[in-house]
Amino acid sequence: MAIATMGVVVLDCPDPKALAEFYARVLGWQVVPDEERADEWVEVADPGSGCRLAFQASPGYLPPRWPSLERAQQLHLDFDVPRERLDEAEREVVALGARLVQGDGGGERDFRVYLDPAGHPFCLCVCAS
Repeated sequence: MAIATMGVVVLDCPDPKALAEFYARVLGWQVVPDEERADEWVEVADPGSGCRLAFQASPGYLPPRWPSLERAQQLHLDFDVPRERLDEAEREVVALGARLVQGDGGGERDFRVYLDPAGHPFCLCVCAS
């Protein structure tokens, strides 16, 4: 029997609402309204599965430096994209504020690495269509 069940992954950031809106657009999820805590905690949820991501205000937040051991990443998120949509997905996340930091080597790797608007690394990974 499991000791616990997975609740939510939480990312520290300077502006929870802005980062929640970024990921809601990337994932096609919905921002969960909670005006009482909107300055310090905002969640996005997948209406179909109930999966959630949360964003927590962190005064003095310093983003990881990728790829570096100085202020190294503590975690990253992988998002699956069909190979034929990878270039389109890249254009869309960049338009939303992401920054490409490592390409796929002309197709040699099955992932590309980006930084979200707060500097957290995430990958668009090729999945089966």
